[in-house]
Amino acid sequence: MRHDHLSTTFAALADPTRRAILARLASGETSVTELAQPFEMTMPAISKHLKVLERAGLIARGRQAQWRPCRIEGRPLGEVAEWVEHYRRFWDESFDRLDEYLVELKAKEKKDGRHE
Repeated sequence: MRHDHLSTTFAALADPTRRAILARLASGETSVTELAQPFEMTMPAISKHLKVLERAGLIARGRQAQWRPCRIEGRPLGEVAEWVEHYRRFWDESFDRLDEYLVELKAKEKKDGRHE
């Protein structure tokens, strides 16, 4: 069975703590300790979140002497954006058709002498 990267990415993004970590990393590379500061959880719990994000390819972790920097990886988010864009276009087109229908309906009501 083929690995489904999109499902892995969505599963990682499903957790608000992981989304907050990604939001922080969008500002730039930072250490695990700095990432953990705003959260009321243990370092092992933060580490578990980071492992999920890393497995999904959303972050990369490095090692520079004692500093363990994390950085965001954009490719999986690009894949999510591409997937969502397909559906955004679908809904835009659907709403455009609905708008056209409502304009026609109002014009017909006006022509027939029915007003709101």
